[in-house]
Amino acid sequence: MTIIDKKVLDKILYHVEKPGRYVGGEHNMVLKAWDSCSTRVALAFPDLYDLGQANLGLAILYEIINDRPDILAERVFSPWHDMEDAMRERKIPLFALESKRPIIDFDILGITLPYESIYTNVLNLLDLAGMPLHASERDESYPLVIAGGQACFNPEPMTDFIDAFVIGDGEDVIFEIIETYQLWKKQNLDKLSLLLALAKIAGVYVPSLYDVTYFEDGTIKSVDPKNEGVPKQVHKRIAPQLPPPIKKQIVPNIQIVHDRIAVEIMRGCTRGCRFCHAGIVNRPVRQRKVADVLKAIDSGVKATGYEELSLLSLSSSDHTEILDMSKAVYDQNKGRRLSVSLPSLRIESFSVDLMDELKDLKPGGGFTIAPEAATDRMRAIINKPLDDKILFETVETIFNHGWLNLKMYYMIGLPDERMEDLEAILETAQKVLQIGRRLRGNRVRVHVSIGTFIPKPHTPFQWAISEDPVSIQEKIDFLRDGMRQAKIKLSYNRPDSTLLEAWLSRGDRRLGKVIEKAWQLGAKFDAWDEGFIKEYWYAAFQECGVDPHFYTNRERELDETFPWDHISAGVFKDFLLEDYQMSLRGETRQDCRDGCYACGILDCFAQVRPSNEDVYWGCP
Repeated sequence: MTIIDKKVLDKILYHVEKPGRYVGGEHNMVLKAWDSCSTRVALAFPDLYDLGQANLGLAILYEIINDRPDILAERVFSPWHDMEDAMRERKIPLFALESKRPIIDFDILGITLPYESIYTNVLNLLDLAGMPLHASERDESYPLVIAGGQACFNPEPMTDFIDAFVIGDGEDVIFEIIETYQLWKKQNLDKLSLLLALAKIAGVYVPSLYDVTYFEDGTIKSVDPKNEGVPKQVHKRIAPQLPPPIKKQIVPNIQIVHDRIAVEIMRGCTRGCRFCHAGIVNRPVRQRKVADVLKAIDSGVKATGYEELSLLSLSSSDHTEILDMSKAVYDQNKGRRLSVSLPSLRIESFSVDLMDELKDLKPGGGFTIAPEAATDRMRAIINKPLDDKILFETVETIFNHGWLNLKMYYMIGLPDERMEDLEAILETAQKVLQIGRRLRGNRVRVHVSIGTFIPKPHTPFQWAISEDPVSIQEKIDFLRDGMRQAKIKLSYNRPDSTLLEAWLSRGDRRLGKVIEKAWQLGAKFDAWDEGFIKEYWYAAFQECGVDPHFYTNRERELDETFPWDHISAGVFKDFLLEDYQMSLRGETRQDCRDGCYACGILDCFAQVRPSNEDVYWGCP
């Protein structure tokens, strides 16, 4: 096919919302001569440009691939409804922003799956590209479709549609995949040969090479490789150290979420919160040196002109050099118009000290903390112990240091949650507001954000039950009424959309037909409040003869085989089960920096990279 007709495209862009989503040409965009590269990769984020352009994983892959002279990478995002309608009406296939070439012209289509509610968008993206939805119907004439991201740690619901999944750190494996593809293409073999070759790469899962069998009750009996040389279990790929910071971050033409320089300072977490999927699947901890952070900030400012910076990690204050880093970042940037955010801080006065180091670089905004639970009993269950005295002392310090806006994150629907736990959330928020008003007057604002618990795969709570959305709504109503009376702002997720995420994150291969049917009925942009229509999904489950409650509302046997057990996140299932049983007894486990609990992550690392490089911090 040829490049999309620019005149036709221009006519469309006059009539759609935010045409900047589709034009490309941004500062620092890379446009290579098509014929100068032997392999062309389309990097897709199946949601709006506004979200996808801010995705750090996609940005990393875009830069490291384009650093290779023989390969090009271009970007593709999901068009909004108005653009999609215009494209379908004029039979314009989905195209990449850089060259305006159809996606079907590329060799590899790499799809980022950061969250589960994006799945119907993947189907829509494939359909707009003019490609069969099912991997089994795409021969070697179509692009190889691979997927990676946090949602791929349970890839089973999407196995009908994806050729291969990257489990773990994509930047550590992407070139092995590309080079395997290049060799296969030179040999002019069939697609099965390519899939078999990919399955031999550590961290790559090829679902079509596995058979799943079930017991009569619907639970999984076994997942077995079909071919010799295909691993029984796929271990996640672990980059031994953080990838180099992005040198030339693309500056978008329109406002996007997190429109700023992003520098990852640490990956992984040692805290062991039992609900936290990211904390498990991103083990072990790898941190960036202060000098490298400063260099990344300096080059980022010069390459983009951004006036905002975010230092990213799961637990920023656990970086061993975080205080030195904060001081150094301040000294480096005090002469610039650069505001700096340092998210994911622990609840303690030390975190306030860190923010004080950056206070001249931080505009008059708010401070964020995440207690998650408000009673000692519930904090022990989730393994996030916090003394109320420390919480309120930290709050006093926050207000005494000049902050007027405080946001607090809590979770509801947790295992063994009781009414007293909800009442404690309300009482804590009210006391925090009282402290703020006493110290800073009526200018203080407190915002409580409520998330609904989902028992995610590869966490100790993977054996737990998802609470019914009717019950969750009752809890939200209780908190909403109480917060309104106390004049505290409350935000929360819709219970039905949370239930969708639970279905998809805990599902098996039988959900593939449900996802496809929901898309056929009209489901897409399910992550958006205005996009999610629960009736499509209930109808899809009914038409496909699949019981949604099987995935969310039944007790799990302790020895049950989960749909994702053949995908190793590097942590032993026995370790997770032990931690789950500790939660039932209300017992906590100390931060693993204080001693190794043999969770399995080092054993996993030895399997995917035998020549162990001593670059970790956090594991003995």
